[in-house]
Amino acid sequence: MMMLKRVLLAVILLLAASLSLPAFAAQDIKGIYKTIEGKEFKYDGKTVEAVEFMSFFCGGCYLFEQQLPIIKGNFAKKLKWRIVPVNWGDSSPKPAEAYFLAVDAGKGEEMKKAIFNAQFVQKRNIGSIEVLESIAAEVGLGFDFSRRLRAGEKAAEVKKGMEMAREYRVEGTPTVVIAGNLMTTPRETGQDLEEFRKNVVTIIKSVTGK
Repeated sequence: MMMLKRVLLAVILLLAASLSLPAFAAQDIKGIYKTIEGKEFKYDGKTVEAVEFMSFFCGGCYLFEQQLPIIKGNFAKKLKWRIVPVNWGDSSPKPAEAYFLAVDAGKGEEMKKAIFNAQFVQKRNIGSIEVLESIAAEVGLGFDFSRRLRAGEKAAEVKKGMEMAREYRVEGTPTVVIAGNLMTTPRETGQDLEEFRKNVVTIIKSVTGK
């Protein structure tokens, strides 16, 4: 009898857990976005992931970068923000490779800001390996970075990001995918990046119930 009660209790707990997950997906999410067909809504009730598809050659991405501290500041530990660098057309994949190498060294944020600054403020050629080496030196990365960049160690990771962008049917940058399948872009807010930031915050708040 005791064993039967334990089995029944275990079944009840499993059913309760399985029912609790769709409850997050079923809620009415506010904000302007489209749901990505074939992708699942993912939120565990604790942390929501936002994936930003961006390009280091994209002026809108550079301007949106300045909005990110406001977005992240709204959610403390509830938000995991991940960037996926893409390179459109014949633009060089090397800045994205340089970023991933910097992430390995714990200097991803510094490198991202430095590459953007080099491209849009200093007007340097960030597709040049020599320029990227110079930028890396400025953020404290040395010979090992140069060796790995020239060897193309992160080329496969950049390629994987491009495949992900195609899989999610990303048509431009910046594009933000929240909780697995909620996609939003500046087009939804008339290319106004401040309004875009507000829309991203609205969606995340709605997902987390904050």
